[in-house]
Amino acid sequence: MRKILALLMICSLILMTGCGGGGEEKKASDDASKIKLGMITRLNASEENFGEFMKKIEDTLKVKISSHKPVFFDQLNAMQMALQSKQIDEISTYRSVARYMIAQDPRYQVLKDHSLEFIDSFCFALRDDETELRDSLNKIINEMQNDGTLDRLTKEYITDIASEPSAIELPHFDGAQTIKVAVTGDLPPLDYVSTDGKPAGFNTAVLAEVGNRMLKNIEIVNIDSGARAAALTSKQVDVVFWAIVPVSEIIPADSDKPNGIILSAPYFKDKIVHMIFKDEEKK
Repeated sequence: MRKILALLMICSLILMTGCGGGGEEKKASDDASKIKLGMITRLNASEENFGEFMKKIEDTLKVKISSHKPVFFDQLNAMQMALQSKQIDEISTYRSVARYMIAQDPRYQVLKDHSLEFIDSFCFALRDDETELRDSLNKIINEMQNDGTLDRLTKEYITDIASEPSAIELPHFDGAQTIKVAVTGDLPPLDYVSTDGKPAGFNTAVLAEVGNRMLKNIEIVNIDSGARAAALTSKQVDVVFWAIVPVSEIIPADSDKPNGIILSAPYFKDKIVHMIFKDEEKK
C-alpha cells in the first residue's frame, strides 16, 4: 500500500509541476498524443526541469505515468480561455476553486474518473533570511488552528461561499512594520482579487487575522503567478503563497523547495481535481 500511495504522489507531483526536456521528433510525436493539462505556473518548478526526473521515476518503477502534458499559464483567465477554445483538454486546480468556477459557469465539470487526485498543503514562502518572520507566522498559525479561527474562516470563505467574496479590510498600525504579500487572484475563492482590484477571499482573510495578531501592517501586491519567484527574491514582496506537494519515501521533503526559500507551517489543505469544459451541444 505504501508503494501504491508513493506512486500516486509521484504521478501527482509530475502532473502538477510539469515535464519537459528534449526536442526529438519522437518526443514531439509522444507529446501530441498526450492529454494537454492546463495548470497555473508554480513557483517551485518549470515544465523543463521535471523531464529528467519523470524519466528517472519511469525507469525505476517500470511504469508509464506521463499520459498528460502540462501546459503552464500565468493567469487563470488565460487558462480558462484555452480550455474553452480546446487549446488544452483539461485543467488542474483545487476542489474549492472548481466549486467556485462551476458556481460561476455550470459548463465546467469535475472529472470523476482520474486516479491522480491528491492533497496539497497551503503555507507561506519566505526568503531564507526571514527566519524570525517565519517563526512568528508559525506561532500565529498554530494559535489560529487551536482556537478555531482557521476553521471559521474556511467555513465562511470557502465552504459556505455562495457569491463573489467581499472585500476585506487589512489592518493598519501607525509606525508598525509593513509585510508585503504577493497575491495573484488566480485561485478564487482562496487567492482572489475583485474586478476593482481589491483583495478578498480566504487567503486575504487569513492575512488580515495574521496582521491583527502580529500588530503589523499587511500590504497586498498584485502580481502574475509566473512573477512570484522574482518578486520574492528581488524583495519586491516578503511573502508569497505556497502549496506543498505530498512527500514520501521516494519524494524527499526538500524536492519541492528551491534554494534560498523557507516555508511556514501549513494553514489549509485542499484536493487537486481535473476539470473539463462541456460544450453546449453536449448538454
